[in-house]
Amino acid sequence: MKNYFTKQEKIRFKHIDYAGIVFYPRFLEMLNDLVEDWFEEALDRPFSKMHETNGIPTVDLKVQFKNAARIGETLSKKLWVAELKSSSIVCGFQFTNQEDKTVLEGEVTLVNVKIQEDRQSIKAEPFNEEMKEKISKYIV
Repeated sequence: MKNYFTKQEKIRFKHIDYAGIVFYPRFLEMLNDLVEDWFEEALDRPFSKMHETNGIPTVDLKVQFKNAARIGETLSKKLWVAELKSSSIVCGFQFTNQEDKTVLEGEVTLVNVKIQEDRQSIKAEPFNEEMKEKISKYIV
């Protein structure tokens, strides 16, 4: 059985444009919310604590918009790990609507970084063994 991290999201007025469909930057915000929820709920590494000394910035993002999403619909957002490296993760993602049609899919690369005390610079930092073990549960 594949272990995906999944969340539901209802499309609200704040998500749509004048045409009544999700405005594309809102999809990226939804993706970031999914990543943030995955770190907090599945990896026990909430952004509120992590960002005191570390970060997990997106360094590469590939997105394909497959179908429109409209106000009132509920999307199922799914995330998995395609590749785990020493200090980075390549995650696949897919958003589907209630008819199980793909609305959005793609791949995001995240890098684990250490933020210097002066907050002026960051540097890639390997994941510790505990974190690698937690992340590896989502490798597909």
